[in-house]
Amino acid sequence: MHNKKNSAVHDRRTVLKALGIGTASGFLGMLGGSSSARAAGNNIQHHRGGSLPSIKIRNVKAIATAPQGANLVIVKVETTEPGLYGLGCATFTQRAEVVVTAINNYMPDFCVGRDVDNIEDMWQSFFVSSYWRNGPVLNNALSGLDQALWDIKGKRANMPVYQLLGGKSRFAVDCYAHADGKSPEEVAVNVQKYMDQGFQHVRIQQGGYGSLYLAEKPDFKDAGFGRATDDFMDENAYVLAVPKMFKEVRKQCGENVELLHDTHERVQPINMINMCRRLEEYNPYFIEDPVSPENMDWFKQLRMSTTVPLAMGELFNNPNEFVGAIASHSFDYIRCHLSQVGGITPAMKIARLGEFFNVKSAWHGPGDVSPVGHAAQCHVDLAIWNFGVQESIEFSDKLREVFPGTPELKKGYFYVNEAPGLGVDIDEKMAAKYPINNHAGRWTIRKRDGTIIRP
Repeated sequence: MHNKKNSAVHDRRTVLKALGIGTASGFLGMLGGSSSARAAGNNIQHHRGGSLPSIKIRNVKAIATAPQGANLVIVKVETTEPGLYGLGCATFTQRAEVVVTAINNYMPDFCVGRDVDNIEDMWQSFFVSSYWRNGPVLNNALSGLDQALWDIKGKRANMPVYQLLGGKSRFAVDCYAHADGKSPEEVAVNVQKYMDQGFQHVRIQQGGYGSLYLAEKPDFKDAGFGRATDDFMDENAYVLAVPKMFKEVRKQCGENVELLHDTHERVQPINMINMCRRLEEYNPYFIEDPVSPENMDWFKQLRMSTTVPLAMGELFNNPNEFVGAIASHSFDYIRCHLSQVGGITPAMKIARLGEFFNVKSAWHGPGDVSPVGHAAQCHVDLAIWNFGVQESIEFSDKLREVFPGTPELKKGYFYVNEAPGLGVDIDEKMAAKYPINNHAGRWTIRKRDGTIIRP
């Protein structure tokens, strides 16, 4: 008995020695020496004593294109390894040319020669490199750089990025579609169309943000105030119309569809409270951007006054803006996009923080986020536990031609293509056929007397 016990101890020590300081091939030989095991052994030997060989950033540049109308900006990070590059979305469509300048004129001096693997260090140093914390221009540039570095890391690991973030928490990314209409009845018809396609979440709007067509008499235009292109919103007409829209959609489409709505920060806080109270009986999935960032202190009263779930953060620029709001349970869904908030690196931190306070993700995914940016969001969506829902768009054939590997939308779900990295490439020759423009977008909206409404 004593000899058998000593023999067993000796065998265990032999195994432990093989695992700890012996050769990997020796240990794998004890397991039978299969070809796959030998390959794994070679891999272990390769990594023993260090990581993958160091690769540096050789060049960084902006690629600007507008195949679907919206200005899109891509960061391309080229490396010292031939053929290895990464792509990230840096789209700030209203100021696209300024972002292009920031990328091409400032980013190379900051990035060239740095190790592509050190994403956290590069993010932190770029974030403070201009001394003042990043505004939207530099934050979009940083977002593109960060996503491109994660793309490279996934390609080096031969894994989709979501695997590097912890693997899948769900089989695909549940999305919401957009149903609009000039009347509640027309909105309901369009909601049903999306339900028939398999969508379980639909955002409903009546005549776009703020139902501008309901504003009948813009007095400021009669007075010659402002510009001829300035829009007019009748806040009272809008606040009265939204509950009627919800009522009709529920009547026609039932309770088995999740309904969302975006106020786009255009309503005064006290009116927002009253509107949300009237919406409670229609069980919204969430009401998006109920107040402007300047009115964040109203969230306490808003929360005390209504049980309607809220989504916020589309106009937050610094990732730190989410900390206090999440910790105080100000809202239920995180509403920003990765191409603006700083990329995958801060988005994962924001999402992880939200998990502890039961706040879910609802990343912003409009048409002015490129397929690269949509893919980055989908990879995060797949990995985090506290995923809520993802905004979706229909990608045009032109857009897919410029961006091979664009995520697929099937029965209300986004699917990434499982390729290493983010899985989306760009055809630079095709992209050049669709140059960007300097159109700043129409975000000037006024009250009846001409006062600016903050979006």
